[in-house]
Amino acid sequence: MRKGIHPAWHEASVTCICGETFTTHATKKELRVELCSKCHPFYTGNMRIVDTGGQVERFLRRMRQRQTSAT
Repeated sequence: MRKGIHPAWHEASVTCICGETFTTHATKKELRVELCSKCHPFYTGNMRIVDTGGQVERFLRRMRQRQTSAT
C-alpha cells in the first residue's frame, strides 16, 4: 500500500436515535445513525413504517388527492 493516501482509521462510537450505542472502526470518531439492529423493523419483528424524509406522508397525500379527484 502506498503511504499517505489512506484516511486515518479510528475506533468510532456509533449512536442511534433510539439511544443504543456501540463501538466499531471507521474514518470518523463519532457516527450518528437513524436505525440500528435494536430498533430496525426487520431485526425486531415489529411491523412499523420507517419514514425517512416524509416519504410515507407524501405518498398518502398523493393517494388522497387521486381518490378525491376520481369521485
